[in-house]
Amino acid sequence: MSGAMSIAAAAILAAVCAMVVRRVVPELAILLAVCAGALILLSCSGALEHVLDFLDKLAQLGGLSPQVLSPVLKTVGIGVVTRLAADFCRDAQEGALAGVVEMAGTVLALLAVLPLMNAVLELLAQLL
Repeated sequence: MSGAMSIAAAAILAAVCAMVVRRVVPELAILLAVCAGALILLSCSGALEHVLDFLDKLAQLGGLSPQVLSPVLKTVGIGVVTRLAADFCRDAQEGALAGVVEMAGTVLALLAVLPLMNAVLELLAQLL
């Protein structure tokens, strides 16, 4: 809970600072937001390691191969990065660019999950 509170406080502080700076130098406000976002994500990297360890343990207990879990994790990563990039583009008043980033993220997510979809298709073909 304290981690969430410190992240929220840092985000609010960065947002207020960006709001003040935006009046004078709008480009600097976007840079401030990007840096604050990067620092917040870095502070969560330890928690992410625990989540990945748990997923590995869950995959081992469930008998899932890395070929099944890897595309899912890649897709989640692509979704997170795409969302962040699109939000920063919207902050910079570049809505069209944000839409392109989201479309590219969708295509890359489909590409990442293609091996899993292929495995499901082969399994269905074997059952028929």
